[in-house]
Amino acid sequence: MNGKAAQRVASGHPWIFESDVTDRGEARGGDTVCVAAPGGRALGMALYSAKSKITLRMISSRVEPVDRVFLLRRMQNALDLRRGMVLDCDAYRVIYGEADLLPGLVVDRYADCLVLQALNQSIDRLTPLIVDALTELLSPTAIIARNDVAVRTQEDLPLESKILHGVLPNDLTITMNGLQLRADLLGGQKTGIYLDQRENYSAASRYAKGRVLDCFTSTGGFALHMASKCDTVEAIDSSANALAVAQANAQRNQLGNIQFLEANAFDLLAGHAAARRSFDVIVLDPPAFTKSRSAVEAAMRGYKEINLRALQLLQPGGVLISCSCSHHVSEAMMLEAIAGASLDTGRQLRVLERRTQSQDHPILLTVPETHYLKCIILQVL
Repeated sequence: MNGKAAQRVASGHPWIFESDVTDRGEARGGDTVCVAAPGGRALGMALYSAKSKITLRMISSRVEPVDRVFLLRRMQNALDLRRGMVLDCDAYRVIYGEADLLPGLVVDRYADCLVLQALNQSIDRLTPLIVDALTELLSPTAIIARNDVAVRTQEDLPLESKILHGVLPNDLTITMNGLQLRADLLGGQKTGIYLDQRENYSAASRYAKGRVLDCFTSTGGFALHMASKCDTVEAIDSSANALAVAQANAQRNQLGNIQFLEANAFDLLAGHAAARRSFDVIVLDPPAFTKSRSAVEAAMRGYKEINLRALQLLQPGGVLISCSCSHHVSEAMMLEAIAGASLDTGRQLRVLERRTQSQDHPILLTVPETHYLKCIILQVL
């Protein structure tokens, strides 16, 4: 690779791009290869992709085999980190790719079952060893591959969901923050449930009061956590399937004060404003408005607009819980969008909390892509 890539690796970022690779030798897609700087000095081992623009992902700063022993060691380190970190929950992220020094591997735990995602050619090839190591470490009832994410198409890998090991229970229920939630491991959002918001759900419940509006509720994470602390919750989403799961979870937890509505959030907020409706708490947890740097400007307009519409509905003293899951949108950018919305609506806001993804989704300081979720809690003065 060239000097630019060598400097990038030295700065702590594991990605080496296609344009920075000067000699591929005999490498084939999915190989684990030794990476050399200009002049021939070995920098360590990397996962090689023959298709992605990210050609190499550093996995070790040493020249060593990436084998079963290596994987076991990295996975054990990841498990050790989670001990004492995840409380009152049997569903959490076990391995978070680059942040756990296993680029392209995601493993989530749901009670006695595991879900993995192999997001590059090398991790896909290593999957049998990964399954073997996970079986030794955690003795799961089942291991599911949720390899149905679009990023695999950039690696020329098939999109698929399948059982890799064991037998999946017909009705898998997990415990999260005292709630019993159904997890659809083969067809649910992400790997089954939004695990990255677990700690934010608990934080939101501390502000629940009066009338709550939960926009983009999906399977009801925020709504379910806030229902017992408030009078009513109106939870909206455009997915009928997600709402059906949310409704079932509400019934499972004997929460009868949630009204689930299938609707477009932007349109519903505008309709509520026209009808002069008001709420004490509003949650905005939209899907990523951009997945590329080129679309950030349009995404920022979307974030400002959705927050503006929410502010029009909040009572004085009301609380806005606003989230973004795009790593291309920084916390500073998000705060700027909300500030613009507050000025346009004449609402003065106080920041109560600035939060991020749950701790089991750790952030690697030199890899900004590992920090994607922002959750800002504000109060209308």
